[in-house]
Order: sequence, then C-alpha cells, then structure tokens
Amino acid sequence: MFHREGQKIILTTFFIVCAVVVLANFYVEPVWLKWGLQVGAIVILLLILQFFRNPKRIAVKNFDEILAPVDGKVVVIEEVEEKEYFKDKRIQVSIFMSPINVHVTRYPASGAIKFSKYHPGKYLVAWHPKSSEENERTTVVINTPKFGDVLYRQIAGAMARRIVNYAEVGESVQQGEDAGFIKFGSRVDLFLPLNAIITVKLNQKAVGAKTCIATIAEKDEE
Repeated sequence: MFHREGQKIILTTFFIVCAVVVLANFYVEPVWLKWGLQVGAIVILLLILQFFRNPKRIAVKNFDEILAPVDGKVVVIEEVEEKEYFKDKRIQVSIFMSPINVHVTRYPASGAIKFSKYHPGKYLVAWHPKSSEENERTTVVINTPKFGDVLYRQIAGAMARRIVNYAEVGESVQQGEDAGFIKFGSRVDLFLPLNAIITVKLNQKAVGAKTCIATIAEKDEE
C-alpha cells in the first residue's frame, strides 16, 4: 500500500521509467550503456515506491500512552522551554526519519485538535538544534483526557520541501490514524507535560502507532 501523497509522483515516475526503458532499448548503444540506463531508471522507481509506502498499522488505543507519531530514531529527550504554544517547560522527544523510513505521520494520541498552524521556513538538516524553530514546520496540539494538551511538530529536513498536515482545529482524532506526511527526510518533535514518564531511550528505533513514547504519572492520592 502506498500513501495518497505519493500517487502523482509514483505515476509520473512510472511513465518516465517506462519511456527510458523503451527508448534505451531501441536507440542507445553500446549494450552496457543501454542496460545501465534501464537498470538505473528501475532503481529510481523502486526507491520512490519504498519512500511512499504506507504499511497498515492498527494502533491499540490507550489514553494512558503516547504512541510514536512516526518511524525513526529517537534523537532528543530533554526538558525545554516550548516557545510557540505553551510558553513554559515541557519534555521534548524528537524522532529523526532517514529517507528509508516510512514518512507517514500518525496521531500520537486520541483527542480534539486545539491548534494547527503551518510555518514556512528554512531547510536546515533535521537534526540541527534550531530546525525545530527555524525550518518549514507545522505545529499541532491535541487535547487529551490524561495528558492534557500534547503538541507535536512536523519539521522539514534539508531535502524536504513539502509538509502535509491533515489536522484541523475542532475535529476529533484517533490515536494511530493518518495525520499527514513529510516528503524526503525530516523529524517530528513531541512536547509532553513534565509529569509524563518517558519510556524510550536515545537512539532507540521507534515505530509509528506502535512504540510507546510516554505514559502518565498518576496523581498521588490525598
């Protein structure tokens, strides 16, 4: 299964590859160059197909857990000052996606969308410390029953030139459902309340809609 955001580029690439293979077969000599062009074109098509793949994931919905919004490697776990929406301290967990990762963004929790905003910006490498504030990005806030407001931010990388965000203010969303797509290398930041218990470690591989990123600390009984 392939993501809907890749349909046009997949079809365009397919027809171009077909044309290259056919034309090379009739008009290109020597044989090694003909085969090189044909194999190269097919490899490009396969890379496009693998990038836009969209494996079906059925999340086990749980209000007590925040699930990974994307596939990738956990590169940041730290307490930070979130400056755009909360304007106070939060725990930031960042997941970096390489070009070979699935690039579908999935809702990390169920709840209602309170905030959704697109920011044009730079294209610093996704692991750059300032990419969260300066790169092209979208910020989405979900109001959840247990964690309160949870913010996630899609961030374009050096190669990415388009972020797709489906979240609209006022709609109810379900954990694990398709929330958007980031094309060609990127990262997603999560901003969680300080009483969240982080259940992943640095450099751990996360799987979207499967890996538990955090649970919530229960309030002490009076």
